[in-house]
Amino acid sequence: MPSSASKPALCLVVMGPSGTGKTTTAKNLSQRLGWKFAEADEFHPQANIDKMSAGIPLNDEDRAPWLASIRDWISDEAAMGESTVITCSALKRRYRDILRGAEARVRFVELDAPQSLIGDRLAQRRGHYMPPSLLASQYADFEPLEADEDGVKISVEQGPDAVATDALRQLELLRPETLRAL
Repeated sequence: MPSSASKPALCLVVMGPSGTGKTTTAKNLSQRLGWKFAEADEFHPQANIDKMSAGIPLNDEDRAPWLASIRDWISDEAAMGESTVITCSALKRRYRDILRGAEARVRFVELDAPQSLIGDRLAQRRGHYMPPSLLASQYADFEPLEADEDGVKISVEQGPDAVATDALRQLELLRPETLRAL
């Protein structure tokens, strides 16, 4: 990554409801771009994890410190000249507004899929504290990117490599070294 003096740091926030493939997509983008990766779930305080594990949806109060810590991490990395890729549900515009407060250019990759497809995926997922029973609340809260938000919408009804390639193409970040054979 060039120094921050020549080019500001960029952060890609891979967003969407649980089960849309945020981690898979973000890791793929991170590897292709050579940027640092972070999983937003790791920024949750234990109280949030306990609440979700009990099948209780988080509210805005629960999410506020979590989003602030993600924003601060983005800023810290940008201060070191590092571009990053992070997962974050970022379900509401006001949550994305918090993340946009980071000292970096924050762009969003909205992963899009029908709720029925994601429900099937969650039913197969093991070892995650987010139970499938909370999916309906996530879709109920979800506010897709608006036209004035810096980001792209990508269908996840294609394979993981195609999702990443589509994101890079739409973000105009596709370079020969980031392209992998599909």
